[in-house]
Amino acid sequence: MISPTRVRLIALGASVLFLAGCTTFSKDGGLEAVSAMTNARTGQSVQFSKPGADATAVERSVAQLLGKQLTADSAVQLALLNNKGLQASFAQLGIAEADLVQAGWMSNPSFSFGRMSGAHAVEIERAVMFDILGLLTIPVRSKIEGRRFDLAKLQAASDAVKLAADTRKAYFNAVAAQQTALYSAQVRASAEASAELARRMAQAGNFSKLTQAREQAFYADTTAQLARSRHNATVAREQLLRLMGVWGEHTAIMLPDRLPDLPAAPANGDNAEALAMEQRLDIQLAKGEAAMTASALGLSKATRFINVLEAGYMNTSKSGEPRENGYEIELQLPLFDWGGSRIAKAEGLYMQSVHRTADAAIRARSQVREAYSAYRTSYDLARHYRDEIVPLRKKISDEMLLRYNGMLIGVFELLADARDQVGSVNASIEAQRDYWIAETDLHAAINGTGGAAMQLRAEASAEAPQGH
Repeated sequence: MISPTRVRLIALGASVLFLAGCTTFSKDGGLEAVSAMTNARTGQSVQFSKPGADATAVERSVAQLLGKQLTADSAVQLALLNNKGLQASFAQLGIAEADLVQAGWMSNPSFSFGRMSGAHAVEIERAVMFDILGLLTIPVRSKIEGRRFDLAKLQAASDAVKLAADTRKAYFNAVAAQQTALYSAQVRASAEASAELARRMAQAGNFSKLTQAREQAFYADTTAQLARSRHNATVAREQLLRLMGVWGEHTAIMLPDRLPDLPAAPANGDNAEALAMEQRLDIQLAKGEAAMTASALGLSKATRFINVLEAGYMNTSKSGEPRENGYEIELQLPLFDWGGSRIAKAEGLYMQSVHRTADAAIRARSQVREAYSAYRTSYDLARHYRDEIVPLRKKISDEMLLRYNGMLIGVFELLADARDQVGSVNASIEAQRDYWIAETDLHAAINGTGGAAMQLRAEASAEAPQGH
């Protein structure tokens, strides 16, 4: 017949297994939620590349995207698939989920064994100890770690959205730099022809040395400018390659010769702030941290006086005597540390998270207003160059050509006018580039990547009280 003590121990063990065995790993490790948040803000999905079949599929996708001319969207898709820094960020999801699963399990029991021997007797003590307080706080600890896992998903999505924005800006920089380099090559070829003509006319005595020197100086300047523009194009291209995570034979990317045309009309920014309050990931992260810290504060208060409570079964056997059964309870006495410092720290962390949430909202609204101002200004400037300055320069050039054909001006007046157009064309390219970068910054301000502020919040999350 089983003794009542053993029945109680069996029931305790069954309840421990039931309460502690409810949390398991998810099938996707949280990546599906991250992909959904990223897709809603960038139009692109993400995936975690693991060695084996996943890596092979990613390599095929990368090769397929690089086999044709890049667009801004395909460059972003490449970065989200292939950037190793982003993949490292996704690995953090597994770490956070492992903490969540571990929080749902009771701590392993401890076993102690003692043997004492004297002249005529041997005494043996055995004990199995369970962390009772850890068992009782499993629901609260699981809730806290669940919120940490949610924050990890928000952080991973934020990293993906930020990478997408950085890649789009790098793409437009690379295309603009290449366009400027191609135009610089054309200007240099024109300047070389002008310098050669000036040299021949000076030899024939039809040109002054001063005018020849000016043409030669312009040719020398265009040569230096071409070298700079080609280097700038290389720098911009390499930055794009780094963000897309490509190397070796994959660096031979194909970019368009010119930037995309401006849209017919600028976007309306009336509801930009409201969208930011709804969609910004850094605000959602700050709110989640405040809720998580509040839960941790509740756990700290619940375990203020009882921080370590263990109970277990033990028996003792002595030589020539029947075995003695019993139980043991171990309790940490709050004689010196009454938990006040832990409570004060938890309350301080909570108030810190509350103020950070308010600060994130204030910053977000300001960033959206600033980004929209830059967006509208850059659009108006780019359209002004497209509709006013460049057409006027072309009209002047056409008039100069008519006068040259009518022999009212010489060839060098015509070439001088062509030199005047160089600055306007370069400024037009820069204005068009600035518009596309400003548009990307506006979307980033509404979606919310957070930048350095997100990193500070991630560090604060790591310092949040663990409870037990």
